[in-house]
Amino acid sequence: MLCQEGTIHNLSWGFIIGGFLYLLRQMTTHTPYGRYVELQSPGVMVPAKAAWLIQELPSFLVPGLLLLTTESSTDMGRYLLLWTYMLHYFQRTFIYSLLTKGRPSPLYIVVSAVVFCSMNGFLQGHYMLHCVQYEAAWHTDVRFISGLLLFFSGMAINIHSDYILRNLRKPGEVTYKIPKGGMFELVSGANFFGEIVEWCGYAIAAWSLPAFAFAFFTLCSIGPRAYHHHRYYLEKFEDYPKSRKGVIPFIL
Repeated sequence: MLCQEGTIHNLSWGFIIGGFLYLLRQMTTHTPYGRYVELQSPGVMVPAKAAWLIQELPSFLVPGLLLLTTESSTDMGRYLLLWTYMLHYFQRTFIYSLLTKGRPSPLYIVVSAVVFCSMNGFLQGHYMLHCVQYEAAWHTDVRFISGLLLFFSGMAINIHSDYILRNLRKPGEVTYKIPKGGMFELVSGANFFGEIVEWCGYAIAAWSLPAFAFAFFTLCSIGPRAYHHHRYYLEKFEDYPKSRKGVIPFIL
């Protein structure tokens, strides 16, 4: 398959512009999810486990299908990066979705996520398999190595933070509690911080416009969620640690 350069370019800039516009929207009013759904009129709801499975699956399935239908190559760098991308979504699709104790999600959010994840799965997969041309030794480049170190550090933070959140409440408890431990000692949105670090690391390792576009969109979409959580905790708990930041340790 030939590289669809125009499609890749347009999708990448669409993600960048869309992320910026979404950030502006979130600064004034945020999309209802989780604890905020009850404050809105969300319409049809999808159970949390099913919602996460359905909406995350295209990000794993689309590049996986592209990989299966593409002739093998000796370019180790591109395959390592694509497998890294798919590893994240394997964990989110088949592990996180089964473990989550979150609240139901509005159907329109699930549908929107499916569309986005399908486009992003194609963008990252097609670019890696049919467009990018790395040097033979790219997998030894400092950008590749440092980027992957950031990616896996962020993934570890994300998974550990999700574990803390799942175990905040004992069976039968419904009240919210202050998360403690790990990166939660520094930021209210430790799970979001971990995912942002992941995709920034991936963008460095891939050193490409599509990877940067996705990292930028991630920052713009879940960064405000961390801020909303931080503000919620400060309003709800009088004893909430004042030294914690929202999403970036010691800064924001």
